[in-house]
Amino acid sequence: MQQSAILGTGSQAGGKQVLSTELDARLNKRAGWLEDTCGVKSRSMIASGETQESLGAIAAHSALDDAGLTPDDIDLILFAAAVGRQPIPATAALIKRELGLNKSPVPAFDINATCLSAVAAMDVADMYISTGRAARVLIVASEIASRALPWQDDPATAGLFGDGAAAIVMGQSDPSSSPLNTNRVLIETWAQGYDMCALAAGGTRYDYHEEPDAFDANSFFRMDGHALFKLTRTNLPRFIDRLLQLSGWQQKDVNIVIPHQASPLALEHMIRKCGFAREKVVATVKETGNLIAASIPATLDLARRQGRIRRGDKVLLIGTSAGVSLGGATLQA
Repeated sequence: MQQSAILGTGSQAGGKQVLSTELDARLNKRAGWLEDTCGVKSRSMIASGETQESLGAIAAHSALDDAGLTPDDIDLILFAAAVGRQPIPATAALIKRELGLNKSPVPAFDINATCLSAVAAMDVADMYISTGRAARVLIVASEIASRALPWQDDPATAGLFGDGAAAIVMGQSDPSSSPLNTNRVLIETWAQGYDMCALAAGGTRYDYHEEPDAFDANSFFRMDGHALFKLTRTNLPRFIDRLLQLSGWQQKDVNIVIPHQASPLALEHMIRKCGFAREKVVATVKETGNLIAASIPATLDLARRQGRIRRGDKVLLIGTSAGVSLGGATLQA
């Protein structure tokens, strides 16, 4: 079977950078309150004229350029995000249209594993590539978190998030030239955490015509951070051990860690609990906010463009998502 690899990466932040001090004034809080509470100093947010699909298309073109490819070279498009443009149709079709592929029969569909959507899409892409069903797969993650943040009820949670997009091009591996060769992708779900992190309206749970007040009340994101912390604290270290064992690695072999940028507190907890040297962990959330599904691929793209990943490095992608799922991938540079 053909091994897959990451051939290119790209990212695009929302065009407006919003400081926590600006939000303090809007919230009638003292200067410094929001950063002290959530740990995020600034976050990217969507600017006037930008859309989820426009950010995604920019990130996609950047990844394609990085791989030396064009949209016409792609055999499959996967849109990987927690919340797409609308429930129907799949946002992947819109990304395809943005890329000028209206006349192409190339399939395009969505993958939703919330914050781990890009990692799940990597797993799907790997299966397509390794079985010969596709030679090159484009993964696009674009999130507009600012549409549904609970600023009135839970500003400390709302302050964690930002808007942005990232993309990955995957294809057949050539160990001598591929930027990042895929070793193993693993995802586990602990469904007892289903209600710990939710955006409840917009699906079949609440009928807008019959329950408009309930629909409206549940149109904002909510999170039980304490419960999530307890669940991940118990399971994440063992999950990382399983992923490394399946990859034939030991923890000391890992050169760089690309984590989901859930929150500054979550990153600090992962460093302490899982035993990675701080200098190996790429941390961006204080400046970018949590970009949900775009978080891991955007951080990977940044690390590559900053030269933090060198030939021969062993790279660990790791994160958690609503559900609750744990997920990660091991890559060889």
